[in-house]
Amino acid sequence: MNRIKLKSFLHTANVALLLSVAIAGTAQDKLLAFPGAEGGGCYVTGGRGGKVYHVTTLEDDAKNPGSLRYAVDQKGPRTIVFDVAGTIELKSDLVVNNGDLTIAGQTAPGDGICLRNYCFHIKTDNVIVRYIRSRLGDDSGAETDAAWARNQKDIIVDHCSFSWSVDETASFYGVENFTMQWCYITESLAASTHVKGAHGYGGLWGGNKASYHHNLLAHHYSRTPRLVGNDEFPEKCLIDMRNNVIYNWGPVLGCYGGGGGSYNFVNNYYKPGPATNEKPAIAGRITQAGVDDTFFEHGVFYLSGNRFDYTSPYLGSKAQQNAKASDEDNYEGLHIVESEYATKDDYIADREFVVRPTTTHTAEIAYEKVLRYGGCCLRRDAIDERVANDVRTGGYSYVSGDKGSNGSTGGLIDAPEDVGGYVEYTATELEMRNKLDSDGDGIPDNWEDMYGLDSADPSDALTTHKSGYSWFEYYLSTLVNSITRECQSLESGIPVTENENADADWAITSESVAIKGASALRAYTVSGLSCDYVVGDYMWLGRLDKGAYIIVADMGDGRVLSKRIVKN
Repeated sequence: MNRIKLKSFLHTANVALLLSVAIAGTAQDKLLAFPGAEGGGCYVTGGRGGKVYHVTTLEDDAKNPGSLRYAVDQKGPRTIVFDVAGTIELKSDLVVNNGDLTIAGQTAPGDGICLRNYCFHIKTDNVIVRYIRSRLGDDSGAETDAAWARNQKDIIVDHCSFSWSVDETASFYGVENFTMQWCYITESLAASTHVKGAHGYGGLWGGNKASYHHNLLAHHYSRTPRLVGNDEFPEKCLIDMRNNVIYNWGPVLGCYGGGGGSYNFVNNYYKPGPATNEKPAIAGRITQAGVDDTFFEHGVFYLSGNRFDYTSPYLGSKAQQNAKASDEDNYEGLHIVESEYATKDDYIADREFVVRPTTTHTAEIAYEKVLRYGGCCLRRDAIDERVANDVRTGGYSYVSGDKGSNGSTGGLIDAPEDVGGYVEYTATELEMRNKLDSDGDGIPDNWEDMYGLDSADPSDALTTHKSGYSWFEYYLSTLVNSITRECQSLESGIPVTENENADADWAITSESVAIKGASALRAYTVSGLSCDYVVGDYMWLGRLDKGAYIIVADMGDGRVLSKRIVKN
């Protein structure tokens, strides 16, 4: 197989198409979890239509109706909103045992909310988490992650910041219909309180129909991430990693693992740092994979459009050479553990695995967008701002000397104090007053007044807005509209245009469009936003509003065809 030629063609096609998904306002069979929700978990319902719980205290008290823990422990569909800003010092792991939950961190006034001391653990299905920070630290002695979930389904984690963990930082595996998007996973503690010694890991990532996109992994000793496949049932593992930014990984393994399953690595941006150079072989690594010794299964990988910045002054000549080779041919970055059961060609997919549509930028544009709009960025704290600056400048931020407090080097830290420690989260008097919600429906009075709702009637929050969402869900989305818009804008300079082919067998009616032999069809607006997607060669147009569209057909043989239509 001519890997370089195939990879180059598909990379070009991917850049030209820039697959994306529409947000509110486009007719759909299902509502997205929220405008901007994408990937495997895009249709999670969370607490939709349920009760609203207000967090009014930073105390971690399960018996206090105003505490976060109390609200998390309740049953039934529910959404948690925040009337306070600050740090919640957890007294034990915050475990979500009851599903049908939305945690709307974007509702917090001022600087927002941060969890500290213990793990945020999702142990149930159907959960939406947005705009929350979880910075574990080492004060409690907990040897755990900042956030994790295992063997659950229907979860989406959006615009959260996870850091300062003792084990992995953010781990999600064995999950199904899952998305982690636009999150910061940074600065795990390399030589801290873990009983096994050196740790400092990014995370364990796995699942079926599991999407990890537009996230930042920075300053980790290893596991950036460790992939968790399914050796016994490889058909139940489909992991999509795209548009992530990975900085300063090493010096152990970087990304590795896998096992049985299917894996996309599309348009990720790799920027080696000072810790990466300690082991030149991993400077150009996208992932390392091997055959498991029980079921003799291995993963199958599709790699396209991934870029390496091999110009770091920290890289020696060998490390720079490895990074450059993987930039030029992504499959050079697929490192295989030798086995009698499989050759490298056995690990390589001929085409991208089909996943739920996700806004896909070029790696270079994703790099800029993740640094600008990733993490808990409604009001970005000094911690995320500092890490983003590290990535941009290619540096690190020890506050004293050139090492962590227990001797770690290369930008890897051993304690929060190595980089300045925790920060304070506050809200002004005006910001607190603007949270007044007389009827307790989750929508502040001033917003209800502005939109003609009744601030004395909680029932109107659950009536339907023209977007298809309830007025309450619509309100939640407006708090972060500008961020969502910037995250989903393409800014590619490459429009989605018609590319008719005389050999193509298009069949277009007022109700449908089809093309013989297509494996998938996508409908785009002329501005480049995707508004429908089907597997197969036939698309019903009933879900589309009136207007002009570009229909893009993946022909399954390397050809990508497109046709302009007008729906009247």
